[in-house]
Amino acid sequence: MFSALGAVNGLFLSIYFAFFTKQKAYSNYFLSALLFVLSIRIIKSVFFHFNPDLSQAFIQLGLSACLLIGPCLFLYTVSITRGIHMNHKMWYYHIIPFIIIISITWFLIPYKAYKSLWSPYLVRVIYLQWLLYIIISGFHLKDTFKKLFAKNKKLNDFEVLLVSVFIGVTIIWVAYFTSRYTSYIVGALSFSFVFYLLLLLGFFKRNKNSTFYEKGAKYTNKKIGAPKAASIANQLDILMNDKELYKSPDLKLSDVAQELQISPHLLSQFLNDNIGKGFSLFLNEYRIEAAEKMIGLKKHLTLEAIGQECGFKSNSTFYSAFKKIKGLTPAKFKRRLD
Repeated sequence: MFSALGAVNGLFLSIYFAFFTKQKAYSNYFLSALLFVLSIRIIKSVFFHFNPDLSQAFIQLGLSACLLIGPCLFLYTVSITRGIHMNHKMWYYHIIPFIIIISITWFLIPYKAYKSLWSPYLVRVIYLQWLLYIIISGFHLKDTFKKLFAKNKKLNDFEVLLVSVFIGVTIIWVAYFTSRYTSYIVGALSFSFVFYLLLLLGFFKRNKNSTFYEKGAKYTNKKIGAPKAASIANQLDILMNDKELYKSPDLKLSDVAQELQISPHLLSQFLNDNIGKGFSLFLNEYRIEAAEKMIGLKKHLTLEAIGQECGFKSNSTFYSAFKKIKGLTPAKFKRRLD
């Protein structure tokens, strides 16, 4: 019963995030895909429990879905922590190869004919791939977890949902990988995980300041007119270039929106629709531009000091953002100037 409820709720949530959220961001699509493949995996367990003679093709479908759980979790994590925008092609490299692998195994190594190969060998490989993506996703979440346990910092709505999803997926992996009675355990865990997401949805809807579901926003579902967009762009330029707002390491989208005296939803819409960037990427581009200038002018400063001066919380975050935007590390950039 719990397995069935969890799977059905997961499918409904998948549809909701894909088609009915107001903010059409990549993060919502990745979360939708994650919930969908998790639900497929759980549904396989449910049917197999009630019908041990279940079609071998359906069993293979459920196991194959596990190959996409890790990549979807990783892409959802990165879309929040690094601000993947709508033109980013990163998902090609983490989804397409595994879809090709699933297609090849479906025709060349079907579960029905190679059951002894699938269990335990291919199944173990699938779960190890899933674990690898969990570890990589956790690495990208290290700053968020530090923030979670810090007394003077508070997670925003996106981070609360992201941490919840990460923990939920990790628990489900542990249950599947370690338990012989996965139908029972994972069903209950999955139901709890999905139910918790439902509670979070309710919280977001009630929270008027939420940037995730902002109800009653003046510009919801409307294109930003050219005069208004130009005004926002001009004010943003003043905030970033003159006031150097990007140097604040804890700067949030809601903080910038408050400075502009507009809603967070409108600012997010402007960045995505008019500039084609997420807030994180937009902010990091200003920080990296400032870091470039400082590396050339203030050669007595260490790269770590420059990163902190430009608003990065850690050296690893600075290096990662610099390489992503410029295509090389700060150290290599500095050597070229020398």
